[in-house]
Amino acid sequence: MSERRKPLYFVLPRVAVPEDAAAATMGSKAFELLRLARLGLSVPPAFVLGTDLCRRYFETGGLPPETRELLLSGLARLEEATGRRFGGERRPLLVSVRSGAAVSMPGMMDTVLNVGLCEHTLHGLVRLTGNPRLARDCYRRLVRDFMGVVHAAAPAPFDALLERECAREGVSDPRELDGASLGRIAEQSLEIASAQAGQPFPQEPMEQLTQAVEAVLRSWRSDKALHYRRLNGIPEEPGTAVTVQMMVFGNAGSESGAGVGFTRDPATGAGGLYLDFLFNGQGEDVVAGREAPEDAAQLDQRLPAVAAQLRRLPQTLEREFGDMQDFEFTVENGRLYLLQTRAGKRTPWAALRIALDLVHEGRITPAQALQRLKDVSLEKLERTRLSTGAAVAPIGRAVAASIGVASGSIVLDARRAASLAGEGRPVILVRQDMDTDDIAGIAAAAGVLTASGGRTSHAAVVARQLGKVCLVNCRELRIGPEPTACTIAGRQLFEGEELTLDGNSGQIYRGRIEVVRERPEAELAEVAKWRAAER
Repeated sequence: MSERRKPLYFVLPRVAVPEDAAAATMGSKAFELLRLARLGLSVPPAFVLGTDLCRRYFETGGLPPETRELLLSGLARLEEATGRRFGGERRPLLVSVRSGAAVSMPGMMDTVLNVGLCEHTLHGLVRLTGNPRLARDCYRRLVRDFMGVVHAAAPAPFDALLERECAREGVSDPRELDGASLGRIAEQSLEIASAQAGQPFPQEPMEQLTQAVEAVLRSWRSDKALHYRRLNGIPEEPGTAVTVQMMVFGNAGSESGAGVGFTRDPATGAGGLYLDFLFNGQGEDVVAGREAPEDAAQLDQRLPAVAAQLRRLPQTLEREFGDMQDFEFTVENGRLYLLQTRAGKRTPWAALRIALDLVHEGRITPAQALQRLKDVSLEKLERTRLSTGAAVAPIGRAVAASIGVASGSIVLDARRAASLAGEGRPVILVRQDMDTDDIAGIAAAAGVLTASGGRTSHAAVVARQLGKVCLVNCRELRIGPEPTACTIAGRQLFEGEELTLDGNSGQIYRGRIEVVRERPEAELAEVAKWRAAER
């Protein structure tokens, strides 16, 4: 089998990049990681199974026979680079298994973290880190996420288990649970997993890895991935690559955490670091929309060196990539690691401002800016804001993740939102949290409101890209108890009632509010001059 048919790439110290390495063959995620590593930034070592494996997986209906050989070869190089051993009992290597299409598709395909953790490596991780709480937290996370990704098992039993343990210990945040509590959760999670799958949770790390790789490949054709590609005109080929990367632990304690940053505001296009961060958490806590990452303001006080590094990143990244970047990172015991960067999804309004600013800064030419704006309907570009005459008191407030104003009928189910919007009715999708599984409903809705989650969750990123008004982390919002009702600040609202979301201020209003429409006339005039100069 030729090397072309056995694609294996590495993001490792002192490894030369193959000449044919490109986003189309090794996936955009790994390709950009290589560029970050070349800049001298801290990137956890990784190996990559190229996109050809995905094509062959769907052609044959299963993993190609050489998959195990590829994994063993990659693991050997990863073990050499890290000084750890996959499945080792003293210095175990744990890995993340991530998708990576040629074109970025935020949150549309699957990821499994903490792969390689089992009963015998659990004790090794405790010895390696001296942190029993970390090991047990990683184990309960692995079981939950592995079952969801590999077996399509419902997360509700695992989430209920976590909630019961928090109630038992009298804490509101799972990050406050100690190692003993997390150990109990891990043990009971194994029992739930066994019942769901009809077999014990795999205790052989290589079996975990192989199943995780197959699940990531399979997610290329998940409903949400197919829908996203249709919305964005992304071709079916070449499929996704799979990046297997050494785990770094944002849940290692008070000097650790996970975050997502944008080098500019993706809603307005304004300059300045746009950041969400969660202390003592893993990346999925931030991007999955289940948690409210509100710790960024504390970075300067608790981790000043990391905060200073993050402030320098926008200039470094934009100088290298020539565009606004969306980057994911983990801090482990005070050390910053970059896990991903990509051109950030942005609202159409932000796309125009960013293009102009990058031209003014000399980072791109007017011709390049016009190419980036070719899919933005500039003739229809506008921003809505509440009329100054609309003297109506808000009923609640949330965190604004987009701009503009949207009014519509409350709908609590994503499928119902898509159906009603298809009938020409503007709707506001109201959810406890927002998942990328809801993409059809997000695309159909005029706006989205959630009780939890952050501005940089994958679902919020998608909503912004689609130009939807999006408010997240409304702490006054409660869903139910009736299946067609919610409450905001104690005020009950039913499906069908109208709601207005102000993405400019984060305020929520009952009923439909009058809006004013404005266009960026000066910016549009400058773009018109560029076009005229090209004729």
